Amino acid sequence: MTQKALSPKTYRLAVACFFFIAGICFASWASRIPDVKNSLRLSDAALGGLLFALPVGSMVSLPISGWLVAHWGSKKAMLLGAIAYPFVLFLIGYSATVPQLVALLFCFGLFGNLMNISVNTQAIGVETLYGRSIMASFHGVWSAAGFTGAAVGAFMVSKQIDPFYHFCFISSCMILLGMLMQRFTLTEDARSSDQPLFAKPDAFLLKLGLIAFSCMACEGTMFDWSGVYFQKVVQAPKEMTTLGYAAFMSTMAGGRFIGDRLVIKLGNQKMLEFSGIVICAGLLLAVFFPNIVMATTGFLLVGMGVSSVVPLVYGQAGKQKTMSAGVALAAVSTIGFLGFLLGPPLIGFIAEAFGLQWSFTLIAVLGLGTTLLAGFTRFIE
Repeated sequence: MTQKALSPKTYRLAVACFFFIAGICFASWASRIPDVKNSLRLSDAALGGLLFALPVGSMVSLPISGWLVAHWGSKKAMLLGAIAYPFVLFLIGYSATVPQLVALLFCFGLFGNLMNISVNTQAIGVETLYGRSIMASFHGVWSAAGFTGAAVGAFMVSKQIDPFYHFCFISSCMILLGMLMQRFTLTEDARSSDQPLFAKPDAFLLKLGLIAFSCMACEGTMFDWSGVYFQKVVQAPKEMTTLGYAAFMSTMAGGRFIGDRLVIKLGNQKMLEFSGIVICAGLLLAVFFPNIVMATTGFLLVGMGVSSVVPLVYGQAGKQKTMSAGVALAAVSTIGFLGFLLGPPLIGFIAEAFGLQWSFTLIAVLGLGTTLLAGFTRFIE
């Protein structure tokens, strides 16, 4: 029985709720990492090794998630992710040993990526209904959920509430939200039952993946090294070491809510070219003028620059006709996610040899790669 067609606004709101679920679950876990570290008495090195289980799960899941979305449809895959992802978060709060936590973080990355591929496939379908760019606003909801999750986490920490009860509360609410909203999501999307598990990207998808790689390397650098940069290079007071990260996150979230309007005015190519220039300019500003005001301004620019790149790339991947949207998204995400994984370690190696400012200079050049690659890509308008 075919579901009665709903209004585009209804579909948009429902899919936005699933982006919210994905964002708040990840942020809830991130907000309690220090507590988990203390409860298991982990060293910094041990914590780093433990945390690596999450991206490994994500990487393993990328081709599997694309295949599931292609065969099941994004609606079923998204519902599975919306139940399993929060449930694994609940289990993380219950885990008491390092091996248990490693296994659960692997699953957390796996189901988190299933959510990523399926919700973006749904978003592409909703964007098609609108006939204009709305992808960035969906990612803005994810960022807003991240802020919400961080705020709730800070409250839970201040009240000394155990991560188990914190995660239980978030998981219960998000599973309920997903089950309530799934009936209002798109029933069908462009998919094919003969899609392979591993699909080789064509030239167009490869270029999109490389654009995502350049941008996500910059994102990963901001997530992992912005505080260290403010501490060691800017030499900010202890209470201001997170200022750069906060500046970056604020403009990345805000930029996603205005990004769709800019895309409509500028077009995909000019928007991506402009984004790369802004990323590069922001990083170089922080490198050449390493004081609190200029570095904060630079990180504000970086957040604005990266805000619309990944949403635009995902939207373009879903519009191509050579393979299903889910498999195409998985192919592009695989390349892009490598940038997120490899960028931060690369920063560390170069910083050890030449200094942190040289590392950020290299990432600035990589950010400019977004502009250069966009100039050689013919986008689907």
